[in-house]
Amino acid sequence: MAQSGISELLQQLEQVLLGKPRQIRLALACILARGHLLIEDLPGMGKTSISHGIAQSLGLSYQRIQFTSDMLPADILGVSIFDKHQAQFIFHPGPIFKQMILADEINRASPKTQSALLEAMAEQQISVDGITHRLPNPFFVIATQNPTDQSGTFPLPESQLDRFMMRLSIGYPSHDAELAMLKSNHNHLTLDQLPQCLTPLALMQLQEQCDKVSASDALLNYILALVSFSRSQSDSVGLSPRATKALLQAAKAWAFLAGRHYLVPEDVQAVFCCVAEHRLRTSSQLQGEALSERILASVNPIM
Repeated sequence: MAQSGISELLQQLEQVLLGKPRQIRLALACILARGHLLIEDLPGMGKTSISHGIAQSLGLSYQRIQFTSDMLPADILGVSIFDKHQAQFIFHPGPIFKQMILADEINRASPKTQSALLEAMAEQQISVDGITHRLPNPFFVIATQNPTDQSGTFPLPESQLDRFMMRLSIGYPSHDAELAMLKSNHNHLTLDQLPQCLTPLALMQLQEQCDKVSASDALLNYILALVSFSRSQSDSVGLSPRATKALLQAAKAWAFLAGRHYLVPEDVQAVFCCVAEHRLRTSSQLQGEALSERILASVNPIM
């Protein structure tokens, strides 16, 4: 039953984002692993469509927040307003109180506004005026950002980047996929009419099944070897313990999507770059993606 629901979900999402089955599977693996997703690409590549399609297909309450340079934290979290009839401050929740948040063009907001998401992403709660408010369960953030060389952007700090389990890029569609898109009569307005494939409760049950995917000691040592190698590079800052845990959870979700209840090295390799590249900081001209590929090529699994 679970695998049939996942297959239906994948097929439906592949109709939303044509010709990108790997990116769709990675995004779904991130959600099954209870992670937040960062999508970095040019405008118009389908970032908004895939996030809305996932929320609609899973029956999640959804809110798109357009980040701008003049946005304040209260615009996201909410604000307390004095009610003269009750003679007290009443909290008015912001748009973050949804199960799936699309933080669109997150790097166009100032660092102060970006930091409003830190507590929400790490602890599934927010604090306003000294009072803690729990967020819905499940809760996911899918953030999009334009390339940092574009004007009007504020690079995400390392602490913010580390909150995202994965980062991926969609890329241009193939010729056949773009031709099919031009011939299609569908448009973005039909996303609201997408049939629901799974319920939020079913999603949480699938997440629990992902947790039960087994990993041998040899596989765990392979993950640790990858992490250790990243930390041994003199020209870069290595992966954090949070990244180690994220790599294991993402690999488990990838294995689960493949219909297995145990990990193999290929599961770790499939998700490693998406988990690692945005966390790697280097003093050389080598970018995070190239560095993550170098780490994978340098560490052999011993099974």
